[in-house]
Amino acid sequence: MECERVVADKGYDSDAFREYVAQIGATAVIPPKSHRKKQYWYDKHIYKERHLVECFFNKAKQFRRVFSRYDKLADSYLSFLHIAGTLIWLK
Repeated sequence: MECERVVADKGYDSDAFREYVAQIGATAVIPPKSHRKKQYWYDKHIYKERHLVECFFNKAKQFRRVFSRYDKLADSYLSFLHIAGTLIWLK
């Protein structure tokens, strides 16, 4: 997978994970743990947008068909996810 940034919470704040993100050519947007000796800088504005994505997934899980994965084919599942996203957006 190609990406510009990897946005994660403090649970993923490790040197090994940060090195992996750097190897794939992305920027790690991970707030450092409070007990870290070396406090890394991260873009706080991009990290705040992570909350919007988590809220969308929580709202999408309200649709029983999405969280229980009734559709066996990926295309059918994605189609219903689009419908659920549209309904969430229209609310």
